[in-house]
Amino acid sequence: MRPEAFWQGFVTDAPPPPWQGAYPATMPDGRILLLPIRPLGEGETALASLILNQAGFAVERAVADLLAARLRPLKPDIVVGLPTLGLTLARAVAERLGHSRYVPLGTSQKFWYDPALSVPLRSITSPDSEKRLYLDPRLRPLLPGRRIALIDDVISTGRSISAGLDLLSLAGVTPIVIGTAMLQTDRSTALLEQRGFASVHVFKSPLLTWGGTGWV
Repeated sequence: MRPEAFWQGFVTDAPPPPWQGAYPATMPDGRILLLPIRPLGEGETALASLILNQAGFAVERAVADLLAARLRPLKPDIVVGLPTLGLTLARAVAERLGHSRYVPLGTSQKFWYDPALSVPLRSITSPDSEKRLYLDPRLRPLLPGRRIALIDDVISTGRSISAGLDLLSLAGVTPIVIGTAMLQTDRSTALLEQRGFASVHVFKSPLLTWGGTGWV
């Protein structure tokens, strides 16, 4: 499969393991999204990758529809999005929930930001780049007393979503739910459970291991 062809549409038949370059992620409605396999370290393990802002619009819409449907029974009344790739999903989900706006967190410090309203941020896709996560002080009044859904596109180690929880705690609020398109392995489960959360997700992908002739 050509690199630029990933995430552009769904398929109906999943290739069986061992997988060569693509992992078939199953949506709740049975459709299959082929995800590129990214080897880790020495190449004995790998992850299935999702970059939502490179996805075809039909895929992006479908994932947002499915996540909004899973969040709707919890009745969130404000959505907070994590940068960078979680912002696209958070905005789309907020629209589907009937909201007029959402609250984007950011990694770019504007001159009117309060450094005290920020926390360190490091993600698995940029392990050597430590940034800070900011909440625009002008958006802080939107949060108290609201039922907050904190959304990211992928939850992997849980470090990014944990930074979002820390930042919201600085703002004096706690979300009622964490939402994501893909739960990438179960590595974040223990961390989120320690903080009293489980994720609402559209689909999961496992940690893959090399089986000699492909990934399993």
